[in-house]
Amino acid sequence: MSPPLPSGRSPRSLAGGVLALLFALASAIGLALMSPLPAQAAMDVAKQVLIGADFHDQDLRGATFNLTNLRDATFAGSDLQGASLFGAKLQDADLSNTNLKEATLDSAIFDGTNLTNSVLEDAFAFNTKFTNVVIEGADFTNVPLRGDALKTLCGLASGTNPVTGRDTRASLGCS
Repeated sequence: MSPPLPSGRSPRSLAGGVLALLFALASAIGLALMSPLPAQAAMDVAKQVLIGADFHDQDLRGATFNLTNLRDATFAGSDLQGASLFGAKLQDADLSNTNLKEATLDSAIFDGTNLTNSVLEDAFAFNTKFTNVVIEGADFTNVPLRGDALKTLCGLASGTNPVTGRDTRASLGCS
């Protein structure tokens, strides 16, 4: 025997109400499970020639500049956290006051590059070439470097990073 229906309701109207309720509930669950709008995808300009490009004061977190020619480019004040500059050519580029935390700099060429007050903490730069660079106030905490690069950088190191408060020589482990 079926349970009694609420007074004045037909089985058909009750079923329609239940279906409407189930549809509303399913829609609400679907909306709750949807992620917010996707974040803008990280820029990928690998293997490009971007001589003299202006990227100053930009959010470039996670961007890819692998094997890109960035001679004379400016990144001053930009956030490059987690960016990949593997094999990038950065001759005479301005990376002053940039956030390069956790960036991949391996095999990049820094020749005449300005790294004043940049934070390179936890960046990977083992095979990076540093020649004639300006590193006053740069923070190299936990950056793996080859012995020859470390010797070169220790010969140039001075200053204290204004963001982290770390001494450049100490962040490199210079004796």
